[in-house]
Amino acid sequence: MARRYGISAAIQGSLAIAALSTLGDFIWATWIPRHRPAYGMTHGTLLFLAIGFVLGVVAHRRAAGAIAGALIGAAGAAGFYLLAPLAGYAAMFLVWIAIWVALGVLAVWLMTGTLDLRDGLTRGGIAAVTSGAAFYAISGIWRPFDPHGWDYATHFGAWTLAYLPGFAALLLARRDLKSG
Repeated sequence: MARRYGISAAIQGSLAIAALSTLGDFIWATWIPRHRPAYGMTHGTLLFLAIGFVLGVVAHRRAAGAIAGALIGAAGAAGFYLLAPLAGYAAMFLVWIAIWVALGVLAVWLMTGTLDLRDGLTRGGIAAVTSGAAFYAISGIWRPFDPHGWDYATHFGAWTLAYLPGFAALLLARRDLKSG
C-alpha cells in the first residue's frame, strides 16, 4: 500500500527543524564562548535526533527515526571534525551532502520497512544537492559575526529555506514508495 507524505509534511518538518536550528544559533552565540568539538558533537547528535524523529513521526516509527537520526548526526559531526583540519569550514558542505544521503536511506527504510538503497540514495542525493545549494545560499547568515545584532527571524527563514528542499526530496510520494 503506497503512502502519501506530501509537501505538507515537508513544510512542517522544515519549520520544526528551522526553529531548532535557530535556537541552536542563539545558544552558540549566547552561551558558548569558544567552539569545542564536544559542543559540536552534541549539537549534531541532538539536531539529527530531531530530524530523525520528524521522519519517524511521518512514518509512524518515532523511536527508530530518532535513534537513527542521532547516529547520523553523531557520524556527521565526527566527519566534520576529521575533515575540518584538511578542508576548513568547507568540510561542513561535504558533511551536509553525506548526511542528506544517509537521511534518504533512513527515510525510505522508515516509510517502507525495507532497505531500498536505490530509492534511498536517489532521494538522499536529490536532497543533498538541492538542500546543499540552499544551505550554501543561506550560509551568510553568520556574517558578519555579530551574534548580539543577529536577526533571528531571518535565521529562522533562512533555515526553513535550507531544509525544505531536503525534506521535500525525502517526503514527497512516488509510485515506487511502498509499504513493507
